[in-house]
Amino acid sequence: MPFKSLGLCDELVRGILATGYNAPTEIQSQAIPAAIAGRDIIGCAQTGTGKTAAFVLPILHRLGQEQTTKKRVVRALIITPTRELALQIEKSVIGYGRFTHIRAVSVYGGASMENQVQSLRRGVDIVVATPGRLLDHMGRGSIDLRSVEVLVLDEADRMFDMGFIKDVRRIISAVPSRKQTLLFSATMSSEVKSLTAGIQKSPVMIQVGREFNPVETITQAVYKVQKEQKLDLLLHVINEHNMYSVLVFSRTKHGADRISKRLEKAGIKSIAIHSGRTQGQRVRALEGFKAGKFQVMVATDIAARGIDVKGISHVINFDVPSIPEDYIHRIGRTGRAEASGDAITFVSSDEHDQLRQIQRFIGMQIGVVKCPAFAAHESHKVDEVVPSLAEGSESGGEKKAAHGARRSRPGRRRRR
Repeated sequence: MPFKSLGLCDELVRGILATGYNAPTEIQSQAIPAAIAGRDIIGCAQTGTGKTAAFVLPILHRLGQEQTTKKRVVRALIITPTRELALQIEKSVIGYGRFTHIRAVSVYGGASMENQVQSLRRGVDIVVATPGRLLDHMGRGSIDLRSVEVLVLDEADRMFDMGFIKDVRRIISAVPSRKQTLLFSATMSSEVKSLTAGIQKSPVMIQVGREFNPVETITQAVYKVQKEQKLDLLLHVINEHNMYSVLVFSRTKHGADRISKRLEKAGIKSIAIHSGRTQGQRVRALEGFKAGKFQVMVATDIAARGIDVKGISHVINFDVPSIPEDYIHRIGRTGRAEASGDAITFVSSDEHDQLRQIQRFIGMQIGVVKCPAFAAHESHKVDEVVPSLAEGSESGGEKKAAHGARRSRPGRRRRR
């Protein structure tokens, strides 16, 4: 199905084709016509399936059809939890809208407030913002939200996790009650559903794929290892399997820096990205990773949903995430746009509970790859953390688990 058939204007179709995309994804095919028709939307789809374009394109279409010569006012507001996501969305707006006259700006913490104020004063049609910095602008009167026609809440569940929900409610109260509201996320918690009930009117629910289930193109594996051997194991799997574009997740900023330094010492080009870095450092790190200057990028969860890099071959969870939803978003950095990828999780003896929660959350047991040189103590039985289902009843989750165990050769290099 071509983008033109979704009802998008010619200028937008030209912009889409110029970015290299030819056909919409499933979430885009379902969401774009409904959004163009003015419906409120709840869109839930796996990470990497094209949710950003699913809300950016109908906004550009709407604003492009009603362009005016009057002073520009903020007509669309997109709220997202991290600065990386804000920049990514702004880039999408600029790319798809290159043949329109629509202006957009992203506002987020860690960057010059004055530069953002000047951009807002010049007039913009679309603002992409993180909650905290947007409230700063609202407090000093440098942004006017009274003309907002479309409100987007991107990765709403993550905003709950990061404690932004009170800020989001304050922002919602500042925009007109009569507006179109689009909510998109990879997971849809009960808290998010309660939020939508109060701000949306008869929303269209779009569910692509099974919620909480990682994309089928990602091969998942667990390595059981003693905690003090994780760094050695990381070096081993990267070198042994010739991994070429690797994203490693650490639980802490200090841990990310320590991992990156160890990799550099071993001759592996590496860079760390986390909230302790300045915005300029984070942008340079991400651009360097995209350009292939670094073989490995080490990140904390704060950046998990803001990293959109084509061709990431492997995601390695150096530390098991404490929140199951974070596992979904971490491994979703590979296998994007229907490409294939590998996700590896190092599990030490004190991380049993986290792994158990993840496997219950995704409804399957992750296959274990044995590496004798780094094996944990015998009491560390990762492959038994999820109770087996009744014997003789092989459910879909069990089939996937068995399939994953057979396929768990995470080191193989993939063609993209």
